[in-house]
Amino acid sequence: MPISRRSFIAFSAMLPWALKAHASQNVPIGLELYSVREALKQDPEKTVRSVAKLGYQCVEFYAPYFEWSENQTRQMRKLLDDLGILCYSTHNDEKYFSAENINRARDMNLILGCKYMVMARSQPKPGLDGWKGIAEELNSAAERLEPSGLKPGYHNHQPEFTPIDGIRPIEILAKNTKASIMLQLDVGTCIEAGSDPVAWIRSNPGRIRSLHLKDWSSDPSKGYKVLFGEGDAKWKEIFAAAESVGGVEYYLLEQEGSRFDEMETARRCLQSFRATHA
Repeated sequence: MPISRRSFIAFSAMLPWALKAHASQNVPIGLELYSVREALKQDPEKTVRSVAKLGYQCVEFYAPYFEWSENQTRQMRKLLDDLGILCYSTHNDEKYFSAENINRARDMNLILGCKYMVMARSQPKPGLDGWKGIAEELNSAAERLEPSGLKPGYHNHQPEFTPIDGIRPIEILAKNTKASIMLQLDVGTCIEAGSDPVAWIRSNPGRIRSLHLKDWSSDPSKGYKVLFGEGDAKWKEIFAAAESVGGVEYYLLEQEGSRFDEMETARRCLQSFRATHA
């Protein structure tokens, strides 16, 4: 059937949106391995195999990975390759960015195939100036890591969204760090601190390149013990913002714990994510 000029123009106008919508479906979904921390302590390789079997496309290792030997790190990379999953980032204590540790952390992240080295725990000095100091540390790390292709990131908890003299520390970090530094959004702690994750994403276009999909309930008896989708987070709105303006490259489910064991929790959260992000 021949297509009219008007129909062709209408179809052409719709095509970029259709392609964008299709691309949004393909944002990889991973697991922050803190979610299965007890299993990981017992047998890291078996745990990663189990996570891959559930259907996760990537993983994020957290601070204990820094204690691995180079050989252990290379064995883990081989396992990731064999399983066909990726490690886009690791979670790191602030001290791993120090002059005496950053080279080791960089080398380990490169072996794992990471793109981002995320600062997930910091101890700023009191006041907003302390947070400016963290921003300076991140900028310095960016300069050190740039030649290797790695980029720093910063992961928030509640303090970053808790105002000091009327200003949220996360705003200080965003304003005083290079655009290349990822602002990894922990959704649950953002909500608990009284902030709107959608508004935060929209105010920082292109910098929210990964999100921790951790739910939180305002019901005091539940808190972080809810599964993905059972808390207060408005996930469809969050996904829409992350994929339209946030620049999200991958999602990471994270769980503090639930009424189920670690692996069953990870399975149920992934199942719920797929139903929500359809």
